[in-house]
Amino acid sequence: MTWPGEWVAARLGVRLADGGASAGAGLADLVGLAVRRNPRRAHLLVSAVLGKHVPTDPRLVYGSGLLLGDLVRARLRPEGARGGTFLADALHGVDGAAARLRDSLRTPAEPVDAVVLGYAETATALGHSVADALGGAYYLHSTRRPVEGFSTYGGFEEEHSHATSHLLLPGDPSALDRDVPVVLVDDELSTGRTVLNTIEALHAVRPRRHYVLAALVDLRGEDDRARMRALADRLGARIDAVALAHGRVELPEGILEAGQALVADLSTRALPEAAPARFDVTRVPVQWPHGLPDGGRHGFLPAHRTLLEKELPRMGDALVGHLGGASRVLVLGFEELMYAPLRLAEALADALPDVDVRYSTTSRSPVLAVDDPGYAIRTRLAFPAHDGPAGGARERYAYNVDASFGTIVFVVDDVGDTNELATGLLEKLRALAPVLLVTVPSHRSTP
Repeated sequence: MTWPGEWVAARLGVRLADGGASAGAGLADLVGLAVRRNPRRAHLLVSAVLGKHVPTDPRLVYGSGLLLGDLVRARLRPEGARGGTFLADALHGVDGAAARLRDSLRTPAEPVDAVVLGYAETATALGHSVADALGGAYYLHSTRRPVEGFSTYGGFEEEHSHATSHLLLPGDPSALDRDVPVVLVDDELSTGRTVLNTIEALHAVRPRRHYVLAALVDLRGEDDRARMRALADRLGARIDAVALAHGRVELPEGILEAGQALVADLSTRALPEAAPARFDVTRVPVQWPHGLPDGGRHGFLPAHRTLLEKELPRMGDALVGHLGGASRVLVLGFEELMYAPLRLAEALADALPDVDVRYSTTSRSPVLAVDDPGYAIRTRLAFPAHDGPAGGARERYAYNVDASFGTIVFVVDDVGDTNELATGLLEKLRALAPVLLVTVPSHRSTP
């Protein structure tokens, strides 16, 4: 099996060095490589378990998040982690391993009170999954979408990102103002600067005794770890870090210029024209439960988790009746709206054991697509933004979405269900396969 990082490694000299596997899988098992269309950073680590750029079994995505949450639990409770021995098998496609990974970690455990913060846009569902694993946690994710009527609790900058403004917009700020452990979740820790900046900002408002950094992969060097220890000493707090795998990315000199030259060269080549739209778009009302937030933009409580778990099978059944005889289905989420489509995809996969159900989401990140088995981003759909003037680049993307899917289920919140969606992304999707459109209400709690 070709590693989906060989193409970039051969052309740009990027190398991955394993530094330890906490969950039975190494760095190269968990990520591939692609080239960014970004002058600040040449390479992109493409996760095999995040479900952002690569359509992935949703049970592997959710199970990996629960597994990361299990490592967090071990730092918060003396009884330690419950385990999770199926990750490597699931990554290698062993039949049933993804479901076993998830099932081994979603059994009831004693709830742990904590505040879990996930980073937009890539880690919104990952952070939510970590909170689920703790059972008693309050969950909030940062957002790049300003929401009228909500005051910003805090902001921070992600220095390497293409769109750096993050906002924290809790519906109930008092949920953050408690001296309980704060868990900060991102898909990767490259230097750790973003999370340390967040800790400083949060600590200035409400000091706490314990922080945990959680990521799928930890790439920090010794200087970065020393910076974390120095901050802990200065704040008089404990700061831990956990990850599924550790290691480092070795970059040659001049990689930024080489990456930009590569993008410029390949971008001049003609891309194949999309086929004329020929499939239907069908709206499917799943009857999202009243009062259930669509995610953690304004906060998500344990009681919300209980309601969601109760209603998921019903919503999955509502989708099953519209799939026809498709043998391969993609559930496609929308930027920060990652958790709701992930759990809907999981419900579909459970209800249809003979169907290959995959999950991914659209993205703001501009990435080069190369149709090569040694490259992680094989195809790219580009389309106009469709959620209003929320800042950032106006073009959006869906990666590795192609005609191999018999049905595409697109899950969007009502803010993004616009005419721009109908004339943009939906036209691209319906050129590939029949589309089921699921619109969930964007949570509007009282500020």
